[in-house]
Amino acid sequence: MTLTQDKNDLLRHENSESSISRRRFLTLGSIAALAGIFPCKVFGSPVGISQPERSLAFYNTHTGEQLRTVYWVQGNYLEDSLGEINHILRDHLTNEIKDIDTRLLDLLFAIGNELETQQPFQVISGYRSPETNAFLRAHSTGVAEHSLHLVGKAIDIRAPGRDLRVLQKTAVALKGGGVGYYPKSDFVHVDVGRVRYW
Repeated sequence: MTLTQDKNDLLRHENSESSISRRRFLTLGSIAALAGIFPCKVFGSPVGISQPERSLAFYNTHTGEQLRTVYWVQGNYLEDSLGEINHILRDHLTNEIKDIDTRLLDLLFAIGNELETQQPFQVISGYRSPETNAFLRAHSTGVAEHSLHLVGKAIDIRAPGRDLRVLQKTAVALKGGGVGYYPKSDFVHVDVGRVRYW
């Protein structure tokens, strides 16, 4: 695939229903209530009852790379695993790598748990270099000048086997940051900035 084709694919993603069941809604509500009562290390997992390890799986839609890794064990983030995650979520146009905020990883872990899936997240955009962000801003709409992708705090994803609207509603219910819904481009934006929705 040429760089021009790759940029065109990325632009298509940038330019472009089912509902949560009552049971899932009540579950998410309970988790939100617990999160407000107890200090949390990960969304929906109060201290003392969290899992002994956290893992994530990714499929980069631009490079075809896949990764499944345990990134946190008994209170500690694993540096080697974080390095692998930083690599697969790099800017695929410039190959620039940035540290991904661990809060974003924990949010993705919580989303995966709520969706009850072990399938890898399909990654449309992880870290985005200033060069790539400027290119996207010049050729499409809806790209923020100071995007949280620039600082490793945002990701655009799909969840295989799960409706895009369900993914969006699950992310919104966790209140971990911003959530953008892009049905025409077939992805959901998730970040760990302030809580807001579009």
